[in-house]
Amino acid sequence: MAATPLLVLPPALDYAGVTVFALTGALAAARDRHDLVTFWFFALVTGVGGGTLRDLLIGAPVFWIADAAYLWIGAAASLAVWIAGERIERAAALIWLDALGLGAYAVIGAAKALALHVDPVVATAMGVLTACFGGVIRDVLAGQPSVLLKREISVSAALLAAALFVLLTVLHTPPAWAGMTGAVAGFALRAGAIHYGWRLRAFGERRGERKA
Repeated sequence: MAATPLLVLPPALDYAGVTVFALTGALAAARDRHDLVTFWFFALVTGVGGGTLRDLLIGAPVFWIADAAYLWIGAAASLAVWIAGERIERAAALIWLDALGLGAYAVIGAAKALALHVDPVVATAMGVLTACFGGVIRDVLAGQPSVLLKREISVSAALLAAALFVLLTVLHTPPAWAGMTGAVAGFALRAGAIHYGWRLRAFGERRGERKA
């Protein structure tokens, strides 16, 4: 198994993933018309929440403790939404930014786990957790139903991204290509679910039947 994907994937990708999720956190605060400090809090916990839990579970140093740049990312995302929030469609922006971050951060989370010699199956689970947990925290703080409870394809998209990346890495595909393939596949599945209403069949649902 390749053990160096985290070293090959540019660190800027981690910053980008946190930025995207931080923006969704700030947008959630904007939707409920909170103050700027609350914007920053929502942005920060959404941006680093999944990665923090991942690091705690795999026994790695929590990634943002030694790098204050993540705190500044949360502040910048908060300020950007505070300034531009009135000129964007918040609901649409929140959904699509979340979709964009989902695929990328699933890959980043799985890559870090693989780099620490975690079993590939567990690394896949860590990718899913990294991509989804920050959004769960955001929704709980905002008092909104979590996407996990809306029967939307979200966790499945993160699972596709992480699993495809891990599989390609185990097959010795260059990490950059494996990462790009996984992230694009995860985003495409989530985007299709948003645009076309794709969803998995629910327990007890018959073929062709659609429940609210």
